[in-house]
Amino acid sequence: MRELPLAGIRVLDLTNVLAGPYCSYQLGLMGAEVIKVEKPGEGDLARHLGPDAALNEQGIGTSFLAQNAGKKSLELDLKSPGGRSAFEDLVRGADVLLENYRAGVLRRLGYDWDVLRDLNDQLIYCAITGFGQHGPDSQAPAYDQVIQGLSGMMSITGTAETAPLRIGFPVSDSVGGLMAAFAISSALAGRAAGRGGAFLDVSMLEASLSAMGWAVSNYLISGVETQPMGDQNATAAPSGTFHAADGPLNIAANRQSQFETLCRIVERPDLVHDGRFASRELRKANRSALNAALDAALARRDAASWEKELSGAGVPAARILTVAAAVQSPQLAHREFFHDVPFPPGAVPAGRSVRTSSNGVHLDGRALHPTSAPPALGEHNAELDRLRGRA
Repeated sequence: MRELPLAGIRVLDLTNVLAGPYCSYQLGLMGAEVIKVEKPGEGDLARHLGPDAALNEQGIGTSFLAQNAGKKSLELDLKSPGGRSAFEDLVRGADVLLENYRAGVLRRLGYDWDVLRDLNDQLIYCAITGFGQHGPDSQAPAYDQVIQGLSGMMSITGTAETAPLRIGFPVSDSVGGLMAAFAISSALAGRAAGRGGAFLDVSMLEASLSAMGWAVSNYLISGVETQPMGDQNATAAPSGTFHAADGPLNIAANRQSQFETLCRIVERPDLVHDGRFASRELRKANRSALNAALDAALARRDAASWEKELSGAGVPAARILTVAAAVQSPQLAHREFFHDVPFPPGAVPAGRSVRTSSNGVHLDGRALHPTSAPPALGEHNAELDRLRGRA
């Protein structure tokens, strides 16, 4: 079995909570050695976040466990002479430095890009912030919900009556972390081609707007503002959530052939010949009437049977699941998406395992998984001399 693509790459990870740790987790899945540099006695704030109070008390909250398997943990005080000396040695031997402080914090600690580049001219330095390193908002505090609001995504989530709504998971943190991982990987490829180190300034706001795709481009290119449409797809009809006998069902019959197949299977072939639904634009204009007719037909059977028959006929359709049901998917099991690693050393109760996620990528036919437990705070302090000696 060949080595992972980032084997031999060392990442110094100064990040907290989600965007940064999610980024370094992706790099770790690809084989990088990730060393978390944490504040002595406190560590990553995510160590104390999650629904299990007992784990939070131990400094291994669920939020931390989810994003930090496979990493090492060093406690360093970047304000002390000893901590600074150790950090500088680590920078000299690192390939990547990743941080998500507010813009300028690392510079005020004495480590701006010029200083870091003098320590290691091959370093890839990536800073993730809410708004970027410069500009009128660069010093504003930013959490995922703030970015969701400022990006416009909350304004188009929900219905005209319920918007704005927060998306149900920290999407801006995740997108920011993914963009940072992509940028770092690209910079490493450039360095391998002889282009040297790089400073990467990643804005969560800009990454979020980029990921919103047509919701933004419709306005920029056509001057059309996206409106909240709840569970309906603005680009086509019938495309959205429908209602079977026992629960909701997503159907996306976006093509004419799919619409015709859907009507045949639900035993409403007459809808194909109804003038209100003769084209994509007419179906969009008469969405409410079309949806009502389809809901009445779908109410005859359960969602699972419709899913099987429609999907089998080439019409995208699937039940709407809870998270608890989604993670039991046979497809995910087949793809080995989840993987168990031990709890951090010293965790109570002993013997438990942490179920971690892959990232949806199979490399040479196998899923990517962390190879060790999430670290206890300072678990690898004893390795500091060895780690700082790599230069």
